[in-house]
Amino acid sequence: MRIGILGAGSLSTALAARWRTAGHDVVAGGRTPARTGHGFAAAAAHGTDAVVVAVPDHAALAVLAEAGAGDGALRGRAVIDCTVPLVPGTVTLSTAGGPSMAERIAAAAPGAGVVKAFTFAPADVWTLDTPVFDGDPLGVPLCGDDPAALATAGRLVTDLGAVPLPAGGLERAGLAEATAAFLIGLWATGADARTALPRTAGTGAARPTLGRRPAQSAPGSR
Repeated sequence: MRIGILGAGSLSTALAARWRTAGHDVVAGGRTPARTGHGFAAAAAHGTDAVVVAVPDHAALAVLAEAGAGDGALRGRAVIDCTVPLVPGTVTLSTAGGPSMAERIAAAAPGAGVVKAFTFAPADVWTLDTPVFDGDPLGVPLCGDDPAALATAGRLVTDLGAVPLPAGGLERAGLAEATAAFLIGLWATGADARTALPRTAGTGAARPTLGRRPAQSAPGSR
């Protein structure tokens, strides 16, 4: 795949290195092209299969505008949003009350297939050859509405040695962002957030279908 990464930080560097090892053609762009060799527009133009948004959330919309997203430059592409929108210096969502950052990115990039992904694991996890913990490969929840974009994101997750987890439509991206903020708050206290998420065998209750609202009972029915 041809992948363009918007950002030149630790997450961008880790993902780019791993995807290049997997055989993908990756260009990362930053605010200072002297550091990466490319600016945001060049990286976006290169990403004919996927454009990864790996910049701080407060800069994401401006960076997308610089990459021509508002003019339809990303139409038909998978745009993978890795941001966690936090108020600087806090673990509070800057998008509280909505819409989510992923939905704002979708509005700023008409025609693109936006997928929320890479929300929970810090950058150093993606420097590992095999992100396996306690015998289980790392799962990466994916929220999105475009089947082709979800398939592209899923392949990129798999090529990192992780497992894509279907997590519903883009309207659920805000839940992923809020969960990330909550988990970051736990980690900041020194707690191991994984201990709050034990593996269960299931209770026998019916599982909800993501992306669909439960049927409403008729008035007076049981």
